Amino acid sequence: MSNIDPAPGYQTYDHSSRPERSMRNQVAARRTALAICTIADVAAGLLGLWIVLYLLDANQANAFVDFVHGAADWLSGWARDIFTMDTEGLRVALNYGLPAGVYLLIGHGIAARLNRV
Repeated sequence: MSNIDPAPGYQTYDHSSRPERSMRNQVAARRTALAICTIADVAAGLLGLWIVLYLLDANQANAFVDFVHGAADWLSGWARDIFTMDTEGLRVALNYGLPAGVYLLIGHGIAARLNRV
C-alpha cells in the first residue's frame, strides 16, 4: 500500500510552475551576464585600441582618434599615472593596459558567477 497523497487537512502544492520560473531566472541571469561581458569587452577594447593608436603614432587631430583617446582617458581615470616610466610608449601601455585587464577580469568573473546560478 503506497499512498503518496498528503494527509487530510494538509495543503498540496502545484510544482508545475516552479521549473518555468527557474528557467526564466536562468535566462535572465544569462542575459545579464552577456550584457556585463559585452560592456567589459567594449571598455577593454577601447583601452586596447588607444594603446595601439598611440604606439602607431596616430594623428591626434583626427576625430576618431580623439574620441578613442577621450573614452580611454575616462575609463582609465582611476588608474592615471600609476606607472611613471621614462619610456612614453611603455607608460601608456601599462597605464591603459592595467584598467583593460581589470575590466576584463571583473566583468567576466561576474558573468561567470551569474551563469552558475
